[in-house]
Amino acid sequence: MAKGILVHRADSKYDDFPEERYQFPKRYLNRARQYVDDWIIYYEPRGGGGRLGYTGIAKIRSIAPDPVIPDMFIAEIEPNTFLPFEQFVSFRKDDGFMESDLRKPDGKLNGGLVQWAIRPVSDKDFAAIVGTGFPEETDLLPRADPIDEYVPLDGFSDVPEPFTYDDERTRVEQTISRIPRDRVFRKLVLEAYDSRCAITGLKLINGGGRAEVEAAHIKPVQHHGPDTIRNGLALSGTAHWMFDRGLIGLGDDLEVLISRQTNDPDQIKAMINHTGKAIPPSSPSHRPHPRYLKWHRDNCFKQ
Repeated sequence: MAKGILVHRADSKYDDFPEERYQFPKRYLNRARQYVDDWIIYYEPRGGGGRLGYTGIAKIRSIAPDPVIPDMFIAEIEPNTFLPFEQFVSFRKDDGFMESDLRKPDGKLNGGLVQWAIRPVSDKDFAAIVGTGFPEETDLLPRADPIDEYVPLDGFSDVPEPFTYDDERTRVEQTISRIPRDRVFRKLVLEAYDSRCAITGLKLINGGGRAEVEAAHIKPVQHHGPDTIRNGLALSGTAHWMFDRGLIGLGDDLEVLISRQTNDPDQIKAMINHTGKAIPPSSPSHRPHPRYLKWHRDNCFKQ
């Protein structure tokens, strides 16, 4: 197993859905197979308004031929493993590049390698990128610098052995498992919606400075709904309760739908902002995705 980088453009010509699948041509098959059962990082290139950097992590579960297009393959993402970074990670850093392999002997960018749609990344570089993407978790990552001085704890007098490759890999895996996904999801969703309830339009901040709004999954995690902004809504507690119980839903145009099974539809209508539609994030890429909205209508919303 090995860790890799998958290049994904927002305007990709491939049948990609990063939370669930990644389509690629046959020439990358042998390389991609190395990453099955291991983690990858999504990289955003310049094309399509890209920012040249890293956007999130996921784990590849399997690779299979595309059932429709010859010589194309699909990498299936392990459910509930996709997670966008809390902050975008530029591919550059002060002394070079986040991927050390991108640096040529003369210090310049390896323009050929950076064009690879699928490429390997070392555990050390992977850890550095993840640590930057989830900044509050940086102290959990393996040390990149040597330990100059060791002060033993009481009862422990042996100086620990230096980290080996396997030690580093294990600690990277432990770090990923300890990332507080709920916190990351809440932070990203509330930022996208400016801490405003998408249904009522209200933005309420309590005395402690905390937003009185919750991050709701459209397709729940227990049904393999990913922790991605486009599977999220910022909702007040009451709106969240009604949405989870199918008393309200959303059309693909974000029209707020009210179930016929509600006992007081007029009162619910009074809660909805004057547009009659959920207020979307300012960024189109963060808008609730139709496939998640449809899942909620088909599986949760009470007609």
